[in-house]
Amino acid sequence: MRELIPTVRAWRVDGVEMGRAVVVRTFGSAPRPEGATLLVSNDGRIAGSVSGGCVEGAAAEEVARARLDGVSRVVRYGITDERAWDVGLACGGTVDVLVEPFLRPEVVTAAEATAARAIGILLPADAPGSEVGPSAPARGEAPGGALVIDESGAVTAGTLGDRAADATVALAAVAALADGRSGIVAVRVGDEARQVFVEAYPARPRLVVVGAVQAAIPLVAIARTLGYETVVIDGRAAFATSERFPDVDRLVLGWPDAVADDLGLGPADAVAVLSHDVKFDEPAIVAALGRGCRYVGAVGSRRTQADRRARLRAAGVDEPSLARLAGPIGLDLGGRSPEEMALAIMAEVVAARHGGTGRPLSEIAHAGRPGDART
Repeated sequence: MRELIPTVRAWRVDGVEMGRAVVVRTFGSAPRPEGATLLVSNDGRIAGSVSGGCVEGAAAEEVARARLDGVSRVVRYGITDERAWDVGLACGGTVDVLVEPFLRPEVVTAAEATAARAIGILLPADAPGSEVGPSAPARGEAPGGALVIDESGAVTAGTLGDRAADATVALAAVAALADGRSGIVAVRVGDEARQVFVEAYPARPRLVVVGAVQAAIPLVAIARTLGYETVVIDGRAAFATSERFPDVDRLVLGWPDAVADDLGLGPADAVAVLSHDVKFDEPAIVAALGRGCRYVGAVGSRRTQADRRARLRAAGVDEPSLARLAGPIGLDLGGRSPEEMALAIMAEVVAARHGGTGRPLSEIAHAGRPGDART
């Protein structure tokens, strides 16, 4: 949903209303994960996706239907569904899609926020359960209640009308935010067994770039496209300018170790050190490693890296911390242009975030771990 916020804003400027379809459960080789969203406007525009293109037309029709009758419903699409060939999902995957006649404002607020938020949406009573198989056409019901939960588990808005159910969903939301994955939780609302879709919006990952060099410009652009909050730090006012970095979230003029506390540098951050200046690079590396940043990479040849590591040891950096330093920075893609360097760096950052190997997916599949191959 976060990637659709610019579209939401543009449609609202045009005075366009919209409904939403969102994947709430997947089975098998479903092409999109829980939380994947399709928006459909009242003038026929669509944005986003709930599959690899297989069921978008059918889902868009369901959204249009929901906008007419005001009813939310969960529709199952899949190879086990008798409608599978009609909608084109013949790859063996099955998805349950929540269709709503409007875009909930709390979802937009959570998607726009940098802080972690989860939304718990009560699904219609006739929503399919966890079984996979043919299901009756969904009649649905008026849109149910929703909770807004922060990363501490506090319910900041809304209720399902049952305090115990609210508490169960809040606990599930904390786990969903920690795992970065949306999903369904079963609850009892009064005497009724119901399902709640917990839509997780973890805190936006952050990339801190030390050195406003040429490669930093496309690196910031790629990171923004991937949903990262971006910060660029440099001690040179002529380089750290909004003209050079029009899309950056924050430009900082100063020494990285001096501003680390102000930035709140910590374990959720990725730090790319690109300045190629010993007096600037190494304090930044020490600060990032010392604060346990998830990823720390630095430019430089292998010889430069060896000399740097010797100086860092002398400065008191221990071996486990040095082992976490990625240098030379980036995956070996063979590129040389600033844009290609930026792509290589960002690929390594993403791999570090998700525990990727950096190996081709074909190699992983051929090694007997097809479950790890993501498309």
